[in-house]
Amino acid sequence: MATDADMNTELSSNTVGTVKPLGRLGALTDLVIERIRVSDHVAESKFGTDSPIEDPSREEQVLEQVRKQAGAVGVNPDAAVVFFRDQIAASKVVQKGLFARWTAHPEEAPTTRPDLGQIREQLDRLTTDLLQELKSTEELRDKLVACTVQLALAAGSGAALEQLDTLHRQALRTATHSVCRPSETSDRS
Repeated sequence: MATDADMNTELSSNTVGTVKPLGRLGALTDLVIERIRVSDHVAESKFGTDSPIEDPSREEQVLEQVRKQAGAVGVNPDAAVVFFRDQIAASKVVQKGLFARWTAHPEEAPTTRPDLGQIREQLDRLTTDLLQELKSTEELRDKLVACTVQLALAAGSGAALEQLDTLHRQALRTATHSVCRPSETSDRS
């Protein structure tokens, strides 16, 4: 007969790597966290080079592409741009935080540079996935109270599951700032 400890061990070994943020915004939050994690690689690729953290022309290119893709999948392009501005801002939070850490502690600085082209491919895939998730959660995100509760559940559980440090939790708050976006005509409950 299996003991409680045996069952807990079995449960843990079967769910490691498959546990995702909870709630109806869990999948969206999971993608946001994945994008935040990619920001670590962006920072690694830029640290110690002439590549700036702030790149307004690149950001506008990304947002224009988001606007086009959003319309094609049925997401309000203006709302998508607002959401992705938050994603870009969250990436800057991570990059600036890591740059400060690595400058203060050079022994922690990266010793290799990931290829920014490959990182951009990851970001493009995430953009597509995030837009699809924005579309699938549109009705919930228009209901302020329900969305706020679901976002708190997803963000809290996602941060805990991913063991996000203070820097990455701050980035998650920045990235999810505009997830709940009640429309003027929607039911706000």
